[in-house]
Amino acid sequence: MTREWVALGTIIMLLGSNIFGFFYSMVVLKTRYLEPYVIQAKAYQKAIFSKRMPLFLLNFLLLMAMSGSGAYFLYDYMEVTWTSWWIIALQVILVFIIDDIWFYFYHRWLHVNKFMLKHVHSIHHRATKPFPLEYLYVHPLEWMMGMLGVAIGFAVILIFMPINLYAFWIFGLLRNLHEIHIHSDLEIPFLCHIPFLSKTKHHDDHHAYLTGNYSSTFVWMDRIFKTNFRKE
Repeated sequence: MTREWVALGTIIMLLGSNIFGFFYSMVVLKTRYLEPYVIQAKAYQKAIFSKRMPLFLLNFLLLMAMSGSGAYFLYDYMEVTWTSWWIIALQVILVFIIDDIWFYFYHRWLHVNKFMLKHVHSIHHRATKPFPLEYLYVHPLEWMMGMLGVAIGFAVILIFMPINLYAFWIFGLLRNLHEIHIHSDLEIPFLCHIPFLSKTKHHDDHHAYLTGNYSSTFVWMDRIFKTNFRKE
């Protein structure tokens, strides 16, 4: 597989997951099929979807550009064949852990630093009852800095072994889908039973009350530093 196909495959993966995010948003906003799983009683801000679309698109393009170019330039440090499942699983889990640690401290700093909260992070918090695509509704500076955790995670892997392409893709797909889901204001039953995974309510409370619950993928950082807004 050439570096061009690796970059294109990365872009296609992100495009597919965000097309899913778009239709997920449409089902949430335009139908009542998922109403039994809604967390907050107040209505979604349906009217602002089109107004927020330019920032959705800008950050989506940044995501594809940074991820696609990252895959392109990392090609020489990648293993592009499927190796043993445990190496792929190990890399995926390690990047998730490192990214989550970065995101926790970075996100908490965005709330502690009054300038960043007012001029940067407050954009994302305009949604007190978010819908799926609002994971993209952030200041571009915050968006790009938030990706540093992923870069650090894969850099750590490179110290010990080549990055496996499938670990790169699996991580990107799962991370993207999880972000889409936790901004849905929906608590899907079977996802509630995965240990340590950050549930929608965990992040939903953060949007609703603008405090605590700074973790993204997992909840242990909030538990360790006692910043859980509500007990899960």
